[in-house]
Amino acid sequence: MRTIKDTVNRLIKTCGTNDPFEIAAQKNVLVLFEPLGNILGYYTTYKRIPIIHINQDSDESEQRYTCGHELGHLFLHPKVNTPFLRKNTLFSIDRIEREANQFAVELLIPDYLIQEYRHTPMTLNEAASIYGVPQEMVNLKQLSQSPSRWGK
Repeated sequence: MRTIKDTVNRLIKTCGTNDPFEIAAQKNVLVLFEPLGNILGYYTTYKRIPIIHINQDSDESEQRYTCGHELGHLFLHPKVNTPFLRKNTLFSIDRIEREANQFAVELLIPDYLIQEYRHTPMTLNEAASIYGVPQEMVNLKQLSQSPSRWGK
């Protein structure tokens, strides 16, 4: 079974980037910026066209993370309708959302970026901030080779 990290690494290698907007473009995913109120974003399909909806009022960092999160749903849970499950069932979507968050974290701060900072005083939290990962999501990063100051 392929891990989330493996899925992300393969995607980055295939697309030649970890930029979620560039990946969406390469994979023919329509990204729409819309007024969504207090919703950061969501993923849908229309006539088999994948669409990521992102709150136009979010800052650039939130939009980048949201795009990565929604790509997580596309690649990890393509047929799961979380709004339907949330509204109409007692099914817990916590695991699905956590996996999409981990996908975004692995995408935005892949191991090769961490390796660039291994000989600097920068912490994982500082790197996460630079790359648009919310501090509350940093703990989802799976480090392959744990530098002592970033280790788990």
